[in-house]
Amino acid sequence: MNTFMRTTFFSLLMLGSVWAVHAQEFRVGYVNTDRIFREANTAKAAQTKLEQEFSKREKELVEMSNSLKSATEKLDRDGPTLPESQRLSRQKSVVEFDRDFQRKRREFQEDLNARKNEEFQQVLEKANRVVRQVAESEKYDLVLQEAVYINPKHDITDKVIKAINANAGNTTPAFGNTNGSGLSPAQGPGPGPSSK
Repeated sequence: MNTFMRTTFFSLLMLGSVWAVHAQEFRVGYVNTDRIFREANTAKAAQTKLEQEFSKREKELVEMSNSLKSATEKLDRDGPTLPESQRLSRQKSVVEFDRDFQRKRREFQEDLNARKNEEFQQVLEKANRVVRQVAESEKYDLVLQEAVYINPKHDITDKVIKAINANAGNTTPAFGNTNGSGLSPAQGPGPGPSSK
């Protein structure tokens, strides 16, 4: 019986040590996609591109909003003293102007959201390629993008952002590529040919 207990004890000890070795080899990483969308040069370039693309329409909407506000205030101020036909005509004009403004604002928002989704989908695809490259090169078994809690020692977001920024000019980024585009992370991609 004594031999049986000793054998069982050593078997369990060996099994526990084998399990501990395997558990130590399992590497987990975490990537904060919100930070990538804020800090990666490709995301910043996409944001700048969108701002340039939509700034004229946004300015027109602001001017239109100011004109609508002025027309409404003038109608409120002058309305009680105007003849009824003229007051109704101005009210109709203000309502039509407001309807046109609301339509243009809605179209602007829809177009902006669609373009933002397009641009940031490209940023996400590039980021996912870089995450995969970092994970493979540093032998991570699992990389998460969403979690309730992550120990900061598992956060590889800085590595991913650095790799994205280092390869911002390349169409096929490679983690650790030192001969890339020649751009420093601060320079980012320059203005390229317009897609329109």
